[in-house]
Amino acid sequence: MIIQGRSAVVSSKLVGDTWLEISGNVISQVNTGIHPSPDQIIDGVLIPGFIDIHCHGGGGKYFSASTLGEIHSVLQTHRGHGTTSIIASLVSEPVEVLKQQIRCLAPFYENGQIAGIHLEGPYLSTAKCGAHDPSLLLNPDVNEIKEILDVAQGSIKMITIAPELAGATEAIKYLDAAGVLVAIGHTNGGFIDAATAANSGAQIVTHFMNAMDKSLSKDSLASFVVADERLSIELILDGHHISFATAREIYSALGSRTIFITDAMAAAGSVDGAYVIGNLPVQVSEGVARLEANLALAGSTLTMDQVFINAVNELGLSVTQAVQATSTRAAKILKLSDRGEIAVGMRADLLSYNAAQSSISLISE
Repeated sequence: MIIQGRSAVVSSKLVGDTWLEISGNVISQVNTGIHPSPDQIIDGVLIPGFIDIHCHGGGGKYFSASTLGEIHSVLQTHRGHGTTSIIASLVSEPVEVLKQQIRCLAPFYENGQIAGIHLEGPYLSTAKCGAHDPSLLLNPDVNEIKEILDVAQGSIKMITIAPELAGATEAIKYLDAAGVLVAIGHTNGGFIDAATAANSGAQIVTHFMNAMDKSLSKDSLASFVVADERLSIELILDGHHISFATAREIYSALGSRTIFITDAMAAAGSVDGAYVIGNLPVQVSEGVARLEANLALAGSTLTMDQVFINAVNELGLSVTQAVQATSTRAAKILKLSDRGEIAVGMRADLLSYNAAQSSISLISE
């Protein structure tokens, strides 16, 4: 199959007329110029499919659902908005409940429908619990984590840990050795805690500047993150978790380490109304999700196409910068060597971005 684009992001550069040959959903050729008889002509910019490393749900459903149909519904919702690879995130639950949720998700990892599972809890700070039930939060225990990983059979790719908790350093070292990406987040820790975590193998910060001390004092966790290039950061680009002005400042300082995420809850791609996160009631109004109990933000209703559009329109990023932050860097940190850019040998996960209409569409054979 031959796909002709008027322009494309190739090797982190925006180039003109480009045609791709696709064989078995893999890119076999990337060529400049105009093909004499393409199968498809794309008027927008060809970009790689989005990779969302932090997503809880969408289409009214959650990845924590007990039925395969509900999980499939979440996947279809986000794929319809350009997410071609996704990490299924789970919120804090009793460990035995988490194990059952992992068992439900494992087949989706085995057949390639998800790129893995992210445990956002239960190893979080009660002081910075956000939309997690504080009664369910635990100190990390390596033996317990081993049991969870055994159940997961390789499907767990990331775990968020508050680095100041008792047992956190040992857990981070164990997970790093096991090849699981460790994120620090939902933390009341400071500079020393972040430094210890990074030295122990942590590589990324869960939704930077949310559920953490936002100050840049010399002893703060945020100041360590800014200074230490080993740590990548997640950013939620909805204008509510952080303002777009703040996001611009963060990207200006940490752009090469920034990965945009949705942190989507069930209302993404759905409607306003009453929802839950875990067992906590949530109200979604005008696309903003908040806990009923204290009005704390409870995830976002973002989809990745809106993230990309916000990156370009609200932050002023170039198309190539937006591609790096919505696809390329996510693939690299997850060690997904077959996606995240348009190149020979990569999966043909392709989107078309129309700047004039601020729209994104999935390209399929």
